[in-house]
Amino acid sequence: MTQGTDTIVAIATASGAGGVGIVRLSGPRARGIAETISGRALALRTAQHVRMRDASGATLDDGIALLFAAPASFTGEDVAELQAHGSPVLLRELVARCVELGARQAGPGEFSQRAFLNGKLDLSQAEAVADLIAAGDIRAARAARRSLDGEFSRRVQALMQAVLSIRVHAEAAIDFADESLDTLGGEVLRANLDAALSTLTQLQRDARRGQKLRDGLHAVLVGPPNAGKSSLLNALAGSERAIVTEIAGTTRDLLQETLRIDGVELTLVDTAGLRESTDAIEAEGIRRARSELVRADLALAVLDARDPDAGRSALAAELEGVPQVLWLYNKIDLLEAAPSLATDALAVSARTGAGLAQLHQRLFALAGGSTEEGAFSARARHVQALARAHGWLRQAGEELANEQVELAAEALVQAHEALGEIGGRVDANSLLGHIFATFCIGK
Repeated sequence: MTQGTDTIVAIATASGAGGVGIVRLSGPRARGIAETISGRALALRTAQHVRMRDASGATLDDGIALLFAAPASFTGEDVAELQAHGSPVLLRELVARCVELGARQAGPGEFSQRAFLNGKLDLSQAEAVADLIAAGDIRAARAARRSLDGEFSRRVQALMQAVLSIRVHAEAAIDFADESLDTLGGEVLRANLDAALSTLTQLQRDARRGQKLRDGLHAVLVGPPNAGKSSLLNALAGSERAIVTEIAGTTRDLLQETLRIDGVELTLVDTAGLRESTDAIEAEGIRRARSELVRADLALAVLDARDPDAGRSALAAELEGVPQVLWLYNKIDLLEAAPSLATDALAVSARTGAGLAQLHQRLFALAGGSTEEGAFSARARHVQALARAHGWLRQAGEELANEQVELAAEALVQAHEALGEIGGRVDANSLLGHIFATFCIGK
C-alpha cells in the first residue's frame, strides 16, 4: 500500500437542503482534520454524532463523523467522512475549513485513482465506479455493480493466467529447438491455445453487450427518398420530431433523437435520402448521411415495401462496413398482402403503427438488452483490448501450426499485455489521466 503524501477533500454527495451531504477526506491528515472539526477523538469504523465547528469554534452543523484507517478503506489511505445536512452552502464551508486545516481540493476521480494506485481496485473496477454513477437505468446500474464487484476483472485475470501458462510452455520449447514440437507437448499446447481463444471469444461477446448497456446503440435511419424514414423516427419517438411531406428530399440535415426501449438507450439519427442530387443543400445532407453511417453501430435501412428489392440493391454499396443492418419494409398498409421477409428484415407501417412492437423488441436485443443476469459494464477500450488480444492469439496459433515457436511466444506476450491493459496491470500509466479525468469530483 502507498499512503499519499497529501490529504484531499471533496463533497462526495450533495442531495439538497432537505437531505444529507457528505464531505470526504483521504490521506495522512484526514483523521486529524476530522477530529479538529468535530472537537473530539473519533473511534474507527463507528458512526458518531458530532458538532462541526469553524475556526472560531462556532457550530457549522451537527451530523455524523466516520473514520476508516489505512489500509481498510476505499482508497487504502486514512479516510474520514463528515455527514451533514445537504445545503450546498454548508458543505462548501466544511470543505473550506478542511482546506484551512491542510487538505487540498481533490481533482476529478482522485479518490478512485488513489484506490487504484493503492491496489484496492484494478482499472476496470475503478471505471465501473463512474459507470455506476452515470447509469441511466437499472440494467446498466446492475452491470456496473458487477464490474465493480470484480466479475469482469476475474474473467480477464483467469484468461491472462491461461495465456501465461501457454507462454511458459512455448518459451520452454524454444530451448529445445532441435526437437519436434509434438515431442515437447505440442498437441497439448495447441489444445490449450484453442481453449483460450474460445474463452476470449465469449468474453468479447459479453464485453460488447456490456459496452452497449453503458454507451447505448448508435443507429442511423437510412434509405432512398420518400421511404418513410422521418415518419418512422416520429413513430418511434412518439412525437413530431421530423418534418414529413410527400416531397422527396425534405430531410436535408441530421436529426438526432435519444430513445429508451425497456431501459436500453438508443441514439437514432434521421438522415437525408440517399440519391444523386444537383441541389447543393441536399447534396451536403447526403454527404453528412454517409459520414454518419461510418460511425454507426446499426443501420435501419428503410425501404418502400411496394418495391423493396430495388431499394436493397441501391443501398447495398452504401451499407458496406456497417456492423449491423436491419431492413425495414415500410408502408405495408399500402399492400394487399404481407411481404415475404428474410431474417434480417421486418415489415412495418409508420403511419398505422403495424410492426412497431416487433421493431422495439429487435432494437432492444440489438442494443444489448437481455433478461439474462451476468452482464457486466465495459468500455470501448476494453473491447478494443480484447480484439487485439484475440488477433495475437490467432497469430500465435498460426505460428505454432508452422512450428515457429519463437514467433508464437512473442505473439503470446503481446496477447498477455493487451489483456493486462484492461485491469491496468500492464502499462497503465498512459491511461490514468484520461480515465480518471472523466469522473466527478469526490469519487
